Amino acid sequence: MAFEDMQRVISVSRRTDVPAFYGDWFMRRMEAGFAGWENPFGRQRYLVSLRREDVLCLAFWSKNYRPFLPHLRSLKAQGWPCFFNYTITGLPAAFESNLVPAEDAIDSLKALAGLFSPDHVTWRYDPVVVSERTPAAYHLERFAKLAAALDGHVTRCAFSFPVRYGKVERNFAKFEREQGFRILDPSLAERQDLAGQLAEIGARHGIGLYTCCGDYLIGGRIRKAHCVDGEAISRICHGGGWRGVARPTRKECGCVESVDIGCYDTCPHGCIYCYANIHKEQAAKRHQEHDPESAFLGCARAVADAYVTAIRVQAKPDQQGPVQPELRLHPFAVASQPRLMQKHDWSILAVVDQ
Repeated sequence: MAFEDMQRVISVSRRTDVPAFYGDWFMRRMEAGFAGWENPFGRQRYLVSLRREDVLCLAFWSKNYRPFLPHLRSLKAQGWPCFFNYTITGLPAAFESNLVPAEDAIDSLKALAGLFSPDHVTWRYDPVVVSERTPAAYHLERFAKLAAALDGHVTRCAFSFPVRYGKVERNFAKFEREQGFRILDPSLAERQDLAGQLAEIGARHGIGLYTCCGDYLIGGRIRKAHCVDGEAISRICHGGGWRGVARPTRKECGCVESVDIGCYDTCPHGCIYCYANIHKEQAAKRHQEHDPESAFLGCARAVADAYVTAIRVQAKPDQQGPVQPELRLHPFAVASQPRLMQKHDWSILAVVDQ
């Protein structure tokens, strides 16, 4: 298979839990052949092609795949290449208020690995939240139980310590006031010691540990994580015949380039460490008001339809300049230079708010 410039990995999604909460929306978008997405920083809006010929892989992220398993059986039957990140931490409910029990998540991970293969699934014990209630000893015990349960069903585990973005810090402070105990910030040496012990536990169960955006932990049994893993995707989906382009989403990220079709502030899991939600209440409200018929996740259908029309009007072939195949642009560049797009190629089209 020849890999064209416009083919891409579709991330579903770092910004929200599509398999847990928006599976019906996603399958409608697959049927339509595209999904909309709005850049939360620049307000550019895009139509991302979900046509089979434009998609190299569907890279899923979730903390609960059980509701999505029937859809995954359908996608597999249709031959869609898929890759999975499955987060299971087993943290107390105070930290992850709306998650299914870890035992249920383990059961559905086993089903997922059985449907595809253990190599298709990366377990994420992420983040490692060290607190007065969940000290290092807690994590060693919890991780050991989870790793034993997942023995034979996964071979990779990605982990990290919380990135204390401003909104995460605010959520932590609010959490500490409400719960009456502190979230700790372990020293470098403490992190390295805990990570090394987790790696030893993982090794006993055939599970390698991979540090996500934390290169200071690489060494010994710990390797660099690639959560959108170009090597694994190439091996399991394309027989090793594809090479991804590194496109880190933040410092020390090991991911290859992908296009994410999720939306911030739409995940009602209620995790206190989440960087994708500013307010749990707002996320829950947007989930309740979600329209599965909308092209844009988290957007009313009438508004989304207007966005789609505006994008398509701007990208009509008769409004384009000369065809210039060499100028197939990265999505964030398209918004400012729409006339340079490939004629008839709407793998990504964009329009900027006027």
